[in-house]
Amino acid sequence: MGWAAATGGLAPPALLLYAAGFFWTLGYDTIYAHQDKADDALIGVRSTARRLGAATPRWLWAFYGVTLVLLAAAGWSAALGPWFYPLLLPVAGHFAWQIRTLELDDPRSCLRRFRSNRDLGLLVCLAIVAGRIGS
Repeated sequence: MGWAAATGGLAPPALLLYAAGFFWTLGYDTIYAHQDKADDALIGVRSTARRLGAATPRWLWAFYGVTLVLLAAAGWSAALGPWFYPLLLPVAGHFAWQIRTLELDDPRSCLRRFRSNRDLGLLVCLAIVAGRIGS
């Protein structure tokens, strides 16, 4: 919405960034859903946590990997400067931390990783700002 308001339309960088946000959300929402999977089973909710089960970490690698590729493509499409790309490394590291340390059957672990995406959003924002300054 911000892109359209500022430019009067949509362009590939905005669409790529939106798609990255979709896959990122799919990842962290799946982590969040693991907190409630027992209740979801009782009431018949079909969550990604229930669907993916123990395979969730493999899927998170895919969701977050696609997110990173789409973020890089959005940066390239927007002609962001060279500082953008190395600043995606902490984003990748944060995704890896979430997946490697996630305990699917521990609601506190899931909640901590879910909430950490606020900080991850700040990292993405800093990468974009740095890419604009360096362009």
